[in-house]
Amino acid sequence: MAASYSYDLRVRVIKFLESKGTIKEASRLFNINRLTVIAWKKIKKATGDVKAKTGYQTGHRLIIKDTARFERLVEENKDKSSGELAKLWHEPVSGKSVLRLLKKLGYSYKKNFCASQKGRWSKV
Repeated sequence: MAASYSYDLRVRVIKFLESKGTIKEASRLFNINRLTVIAWKKIKKATGDVKAKTGYQTGHRLIIKDTARFERLVEENKDKSSGELAKLWHEPVSGKSVLRLLKKLGYSYKKNFCASQKGRWSKV
């Protein structure tokens, strides 16, 4: 997601509008889209300020929240694939979510090239 405009710029645009400037003039002067200026004007009217939104989700959401319990599951089932670990977890999760958390925790899958044995998870 793109970075939001600075609070200082938002305040300057609103002050310009309050000093009898038009939305079209503000968008040209500050090089901002006209719809953005209109949105800031609505936010100012609704809340009394033009601060940017904060606290919304960015990036991947961590689906498996109990990492200590998950790490114990991995230690007990080192030979399982990410899909099999996802099925063993007590909540419905995808194999991709399991892989993402394993990478975050520092695990990598070590392949065993012997046909009779599978790979295993180990800390890097």
